[in-house]
Amino acid sequence: MSHSIYFNFIIKSDKFSVYKAVSEPGHLENWWPLKCSGIPRVGEQFNFNFTDKYDWYAEVTSCKQWDHIHYKMTKSDDDWNSTTFGFKLKEKDNGTCLNFFHTDWSELNNHFKHSSFCWAMLLNGLKSYLEKGEIIPFEKRS
Repeated sequence: MSHSIYFNFIIKSDKFSVYKAVSEPGHLENWWPLKCSGIPRVGEQFNFNFTDKYDWYAEVTSCKQWDHIHYKMTKSDDDWNSTTFGFKLKEKDNGTCLNFFHTDWSELNNHFKHSSFCWAMLLNGLKSYLEKGEIIPFEKRS
């Protein structure tokens, strides 16, 4: 049995800006990793660098510009290596609905619970980044 994290919420921004924020390294660095590189195209590798100890890699497994992007972890913590996370966007009258998922966790352990909490905090930071232009310094991101 695998476990999953899901969040759906509205960001008061257009889907083009939201897509860029979840798929372009320069924007990802403003709300998630310290450093990032990659090209939002199926088969491409992304590097999510948080520290020297947490220098993670993922492969883009599905991607449609302005619609969605999915990342399959390839080098990370053991708990994350089996997982895939991604973002699906749907334009609404009041902004963009972001559907987030992080699936295929093998255990419902403390790391899963901590990651679920961190994703909620980070996605709130993404929302603030897009709606208000706020960038939380990396050291203050949970």
